[in-house]
Amino acid sequence: MGRPDGRAPDELRPVTLTRQWSIHPEGSVLVEFGATRVLCTASVTEGVPRWRKGSGLGWVTSEYSMLPRATTTRSDRESIKGRVGGRTHEISRLIGRSLRACIDLKALGENSIVLDCDVLQADGGTRTAAITGAYVALHDAVSWMAKRGLLAGKPADAVHRSVAAVSVGVFDGQARLDLCYEEDVAAEVDMNIVCTGAGDFVEVQGTGESGVFDRAQLDALLDLGVAGCRQLAAIQQAAL
Repeated sequence: MGRPDGRAPDELRPVTLTRQWSIHPEGSVLVEFGATRVLCTASVTEGVPRWRKGSGLGWVTSEYSMLPRATTTRSDRESIKGRVGGRTHEISRLIGRSLRACIDLKALGENSIVLDCDVLQADGGTRTAAITGAYVALHDAVSWMAKRGLLAGKPADAVHRSVAAVSVGVFDGQARLDLCYEEDVAAEVDMNIVCTGAGDFVEVQGTGESGVFDRAQLDALLDLGVAGCRQLAAIQQAAL
């Protein structure tokens, strides 16, 4: 069975990174993976959380949310519900962990950067698109800090590696890269892979959605994910 959008199994959707999409944040990027669109903004504030004061280390964290009509049917805003959902909380933490893997918090000094990732339109892979776009927004925010002498170390030390993420999965018995929504909801195996530009793993999340998977399938998915992240790293570098 061919893919819904006609791509090859190892082919990414068209990826676009539009920097300075919003005029107010210190870093902002509209990231597009096919029909998935996520606005990533990076906001710099002086100081760190109370538990980190006096350490000489900075802090990077993230918040993720989805607009009510980012999907096929409207979802209530979580602010109306009065609580953040478990999925939202888990994705926010994933993005924060992923981006801290590329930052030297000592070089950042006692400053904080908050990455807000808002899904404008969802068609699968929103969390991986968010990580990929947030890296570029974070890079721009650190550059903004460097120009104003706010860093405690060199800019090259503050952002010392790149980070990107992509989804992979098994659909109809075939390993596929960068799943769109139609594939994601029916995948036999679903996995999200976060890698550095050098191909080292930051995080791997995988599960058998409708069965189990063997070691050969796992290896194939990891290889596919690393190759996809390598392509995304090149797109990030070209955008910067």
